[in-house]
Amino acid sequence: MKLAADIVLTAVLISLFCVSHSVLASSWVKKAFHVKFGNLIAYYRIGYNLFSAISLLIIYPFIPQIDVTVYDLPNPYDLIILALQILSLFGLVWCARYFSAGEFLGLSQIKRLKEGNYNSADLDENSTLHIEGPYRYSRHPVYLFSILFLILRPVMGLTYLIIVVIFVLYFYIGSRFEEKRLVEKFGRLYIDYQKSVPRIFPIKIFRA
Repeated sequence: MKLAADIVLTAVLISLFCVSHSVLASSWVKKAFHVKFGNLIAYYRIGYNLFSAISLLIIYPFIPQIDVTVYDLPNPYDLIILALQILSLFGLVWCARYFSAGEFLGLSQIKRLKEGNYNSADLDENSTLHIEGPYRYSRHPVYLFSILFLILRPVMGLTYLIIVVIFVLYFYIGSRFEEKRLVEKFGRLYIDYQKSVPRIFPIKIFRA
């Protein structure tokens, strides 16, 4: 009975984090913030990042540490998986070359506002469309390498497995909402991109 309760509590806490993260990232929330606070929307991204980090730190102590091991890979398979996990980190570094860290963190927006050249139509981010590097193989390579980093684990506990499953679902659902915004901004260019490059996994059957 306790095991079932711990599983449900873990799923609920992580799901609440993901839902709040998605809602605050939605265009309608950002537009509502802009209507009410004007150019202070420039501070939205850094506030969003801080809220995400703080909320995760708050809920983490309440997540049950379920003492169930799903698998524990023996040598040398554990080393192989660990090596692949490290490679996924290099994949994330590769992705970072093709987007602005300043925009992602929210620092560039504040800088533009202070310099007097902030375009409020950008809302919280001045995004550009990249179809190069890892973006030639996946429309969301950051999600791809994040998923690989999460699942490539030599030892898998039940708590961690629940978290991984929810985050993978969150990445996929979040990508759908994100792409609606990108279609609105880039139009036919992004629609053609959707037709030629898979969504997350660089395999044709995962294109949609």
